Amino acid sequence: MKAKRIFNILLILVVLASNVGCDQVSKAIARNSLSKNQTVSLVNDHIKLMKVENKGAFLSIGSALPVFMRIVLLNVLPLVVLVLAALYVFTKPNLSRITTIGTCFVIGGGLGNIYDRLVYGSVTDFLHIDFVIFRTGVFNLADVSIMVGAFVIVLDVLRQRKIEVE
Repeated sequence: MKAKRIFNILLILVVLASNVGCDQVSKAIARNSLSKNQTVSLVNDHIKLMKVENKGAFLSIGSALPVFMRIVLLNVLPLVVLVLAALYVFTKPNLSRITTIGTCFVIGGGLGNIYDRLVYGSVTDFLHIDFVIFRTGVFNLADVSIMVGAFVIVLDVLRQRKIEVE
């Protein structure tokens, strides 16, 4: 039982560190390689690289708020939620491995964006996808981690409910 607990803690730490690390490395590359108004087109203009410094949250929501409100709503409150989520993952022994990994993706992505806000004053976004029927705003790998993690959690919850019904 103790070996399983140690494995789970190591898994959590590796997934968290991998998410934050990949996010920060990709943002550092974007900051150092892309100029402010530069756009790099890939895959016939369907994927574009462009550096955008986002002072708000998803799709710049909250960027026009006063500084104090932005700090509270985009740094303090999310950090409290992420710490509580991390405590939940570390202390909940019966959490499925899939939900644990999904939650770690959400936490890792959130930490990556909060780190940017604290260190740089904004979040570096650099990816834009446009496949006509599927178009995104400009985002980063932390955003991908958050979305993938949330999707994995929802799928696992639905899978568990299906098993309970059968």
